[in-house]
This record gives sequence, structure tokens and C-alpha cells, in this order.
Amino acid sequence: MKGKPGFNQRVGEIRPSQLMFTYGVGAVIDLPKLSVLVAGLEDWSDAPQHAQPISEERLLGAVRQALPSVSRLLGAPAAGDSGPKFEPFGGDAGVGVGVIPFPRWLLCPLCRSLAPLESGLFELRHNPYHPDRSAYRHVNCGKTKSPPEVVPARFVVACEDGHLDDFPWIAFVHRGPGCAEPKLSLRETGPGGEVSAMVVRCSTCEQERSLAQAFGQEQREKLPLCRGRRPHLRDYDPEGCRRHVRPLILGASNLWFPSVISLLAIPGAGDARDQWVADHWAILNAVKEPSGIALLRLVGKLGPLAELEDEAIWAAIERHRARLAEGVDVDAATADLKTPEWRMLIAPEQAPSGNDFRLRAASVPTGYGGQLRQVVLAERLREVRALVGFTRLDALDELADEAGQVGVRAVRTAPLSRHAPRWVPANEVRGEGIFIQLSEAAVLEWEQRPAVRAREAQFQEAHAAWRAARGIVPSEAGFPGIRYVLVHTLAHLLMRQLALESGYAAPSIRERIYARPAGDDEGPMAGLLIYTAAPDSEGTLGGLVALGKPEALERHLDGCLEAARLCASDPLCAERPPDQSGQTLHAASCHACGFAPETSCERGNKYLDRSLVVPTIERDDLAFFT
Repeated sequence: MKGKPGFNQRVGEIRPSQLMFTYGVGAVIDLPKLSVLVAGLEDWSDAPQHAQPISEERLLGAVRQALPSVSRLLGAPAAGDSGPKFEPFGGDAGVGVGVIPFPRWLLCPLCRSLAPLESGLFELRHNPYHPDRSAYRHVNCGKTKSPPEVVPARFVVACEDGHLDDFPWIAFVHRGPGCAEPKLSLRETGPGGEVSAMVVRCSTCEQERSLAQAFGQEQREKLPLCRGRRPHLRDYDPEGCRRHVRPLILGASNLWFPSVISLLAIPGAGDARDQWVADHWAILNAVKEPSGIALLRLVGKLGPLAELEDEAIWAAIERHRARLAEGVDVDAATADLKTPEWRMLIAPEQAPSGNDFRLRAASVPTGYGGQLRQVVLAERLREVRALVGFTRLDALDELADEAGQVGVRAVRTAPLSRHAPRWVPANEVRGEGIFIQLSEAAVLEWEQRPAVRAREAQFQEAHAAWRAARGIVPSEAGFPGIRYVLVHTLAHLLMRQLALESGYAAPSIRERIYARPAGDDEGPMAGLLIYTAAPDSEGTLGGLVALGKPEALERHLDGCLEAARLCASDPLCAERPPDQSGQTLHAASCHACGFAPETSCERGNKYLDRSLVVPTIERDDLAFFT
């Protein structure tokens, strides 16, 4: 990770997976002494030359539906191994992800001066051998002889279209255009750092104003209109923006939400050599003639194909290239990403195996034959994820339905680059998992109960109210169905139970829900996949698959269902119906019983209700497991 483009000053480091879910393009990173913003793809220095290509045709096709210009998926750019000591002036020192200082307004903690970087009051003192010690200092502070380190201003503004800007300090304190030479300071009139105790003052004209007057819906309408600033692209939105900005505290959780597309890599049937070529097509696509194979052999890029003759490898490459040229419409084939996975998971004996995909059928635990159809142990899995944009204030995944359709809403996904991108950041993780298919007959019988149908109507109303409150039309569209709530809740309960014994941390276990009504054209689905999604060796320890064996899974199912009967927040939790005010989208579920970490849940802890799974102190007529 390097500083402002053109300076090649390394200021910190993060893990590649964080570039997808925590600190991607447009996100603010709070470094030990700096606050920086991850720049757009144009400023990821030489990423195509220093990033590992990731091959997955289905994911690339899904990405193209959102970004038609994309032709490659690339991992994070990484410099070569420079040994135990980092060389700041070496050839790879400039390789990394570009970042920009943000916010531009800084505060001196001694004299309380508040000014932008462009004022010339602050100077960057960069430490090339210890990048974490790089900091801005107030060179003319009147409180001390040694220039003190300054801190970023605590407040920024954003809007629903993904724009981000510095807090309008001058316009705010002057209630309009500023004076000729504004000199601002930010003082706290009380302990605790509360907004109500913070006052910004201009010493030139002696105007002052409390920051409490910037927060709240009524106060937001009095703030200036958004300027359409896109600091990660170092420009302004050419379409402009007519929204009022919303003030946010730096580091707020709703400042950045990634828009990520993920899927499980599924091997195709056929020759193992052809499958290896398909999995590594991002590299082998560059081989235009047989002589190129010798070069790949020399640098060790042929993997298991190295045992074959060049002619056999070239034939496999040509077969794959011909298959693509025959008109395989990847874009059309990926309209539904979960259906191909479902078909593989429910037929493990027919599923082809590969280095990153291996299924094994297991027996249904004793006592659950009436509710569960089958259990499949996924001994090897590979999940591939790509970042296609981001939003602010509201997460796109929380606005979308199960098919990924957001509906008509006055909000846009912020772009990753100034021009149409040719590639997007991606990463892959390998792990293991447990797939559980519910009995379709049992689910159909459960769905026909009058109490369940009434609960579904309540969830539909809550769903429509939630979307209407966020300006999504049609508000009634996109409801995933009551069976989704059932399967989703069961997945959360089981994930919490498995995390206690599997050896995996709760955030490293994820869910993948397969739920579709019986009348769907593609056929019904009712199942869940719980799998590990850790990017390191933790994802392949085997602890999760071991818990999928009949005796162990029976014990954990018993445990999670028994724990779900009573919550520490009961009776309030059990008595909570689907909210009709549009504030939430869950019923009997909370952090004490059903919620999962953000990295684990695919729907932002929405559509949860443990009363649909087991009897509670409030309802005993909705439970699927009686």
C-alpha cells in the first residue's frame, strides 16, 4: 500500500482479503498515524504485471453482467520477496495499492487549529524504513517548539450515491460563504468527545457553531448540497449530485460497503487435463503457439501438466479455446449462480472431483430422517470472489433480493475506476464444508400450515415496508419466501454451534443458502452449505467435515435446536414479530441467539426467525423441528 500517486511512499500494509471486504477501493483506512483512502484501479501501480490472475469463467461472466468491459480477474498486486528486511528504495518499493490522504482537513491536538492540507500548515514526515511512523506535523504550532503530530478531522460527509467529501467546515461555521481569511479551530467544551460538546470557531470573524447542529434529518436538509466528489478517483462525478450530504464520524461502519460477487468453483466433467487448463486459463490464454509452452515449463507454471509432452498440452489448450469459440455464452449461463452448485451438491455420487472440489455423501443423523433429505461432506471447496463496486450509507447486498436484483432506487454503485475497467480485484479461498438438504415433502407440508402462511404474510409486509422506507420500488418485489427464512435461520443456529467445537473462529465460517419455492421453473431448493472461508491454511484443517459425520452432526443439531428454544433476551426476543415499520427484517432473533458475524451471513442478518425452527416460549405452532 503506497501513498499519493507519484510519490511511491509506502505507508502501511493490509492482507489481500481485506481489499475485498474491509479496505477496498473507496474505503478509508485508519493507519497508526495517518488516515488514507484507497484509490481507484488506475492507481494500483502496475497491478496487471504484479498480480496473480484468477481463473473462473462463471464468476467472470457474472462480473461482465455488471461491468461488460472486464476481461480479467486479478488478485492484489504484490512485490516479490525482498528477504527479511524491507528495502524502501528497491525495485519493488513502488508496487502496491495507491492511497490518498483523507480527510484533507487535519487538527492539531495542542493548539486545536483546524485546516486543510492545502493550507501549508502541515508537513508530511515520512519514515521509509518504518512506514507506520509516517505522520503529518504542525510545523508552526505556537504551543510547542517541536512540531506535534496532527490527527485527521473526525467528521466527513457522504451521500447515497457513493460520493464522499470533507466536512464543509467553512460553510458550516459561517452558515454560508466564509469570510475573507477564515482561520478555524475545533474545541471541546466538555469531556467524552460528544458531538454536542464540540464547537468549531473562526477566529477571523469570531463566528462559532456547535457540531450538534449538523446531525439529524432536519439538520441534514440545512447542509450544503453534495458536490459529487469522488476522492478515490480524484475527480467529481460528471453527472453531478443534488442530494444533501449526511455527516458521518470518520470510521463509521456505514461509510463503505463492498459489492462483491462470489461463487463456488465447480469442476466440469471430462479429462483432468482439460479441467486444469480451464482452472488456469488466465495464464494459459497467453499461449498463442506451442513454443510458449516451453517458457511456462521453464518457469514452473505448468503444474501437473508438466509430466505431459508439449503436443498434448497444446492440444488441451486448443480444445479449451475451441470450446469458448463455439459460442459458450458465459454471461447468459451465469444468470443464476446457485443452480449449478445446487445440482452438484444434491448428487455427490455424480459430481466430478478435482483438486479444489470433492464431495462425499454421509448418512442423515438418527432422528432427523423426516426433516432432512441428505447430508453431503464437501471435503474440498474453492470460493472465488470479485469486487465490482461499493456503496455508502446502505449496503447493496442488503437492498438486493436473492437473485441480486436491487429494484428501482435513486442510488448507484460507485465505480472502481475513472474509465471502464479491464479488470477487477478478486481473491480465492479454499476450504471445506457441510451441505444439508431438507426434505422437500416435509418443507411443503410445513409451508401449508395456516400459522406458517400467516407468518409468511407478516414477513411479506415487513419486507415491503423495509424496501419502501428506503425508496425501493416495487416495494413488494424480491421477497425470498418463508422457506428461505427457515433455512437461513437453521444455518445461523448451526454455525453458532459448530464454531464451539470445530476449531474455527465464528467469522471464518460462512453460509450459502439454497431456497426456492416449489413452483419455480428451475425446480425447488431447500438446503444450506456451511463452509470455511479463511484465506490461509485454517480453511483446510478438516475440522468442519469431521463434524458432519452422523454421530457428531446429530449431537450438534440437538445442541443448536435446544439452545434456540430459549434466548437470553427472552421474552422480548421470542415475542418480536416481523417489524411493520420498516426498521428491521427479522422476527425472533437477536445477537444472543441467531445473529452471525457480518462475514458469515449472506443477507446482513435479515430474514431470521427461530420460532420457525423450534418452539419458543411465545409460539409453538410454527416450528419445523417439533
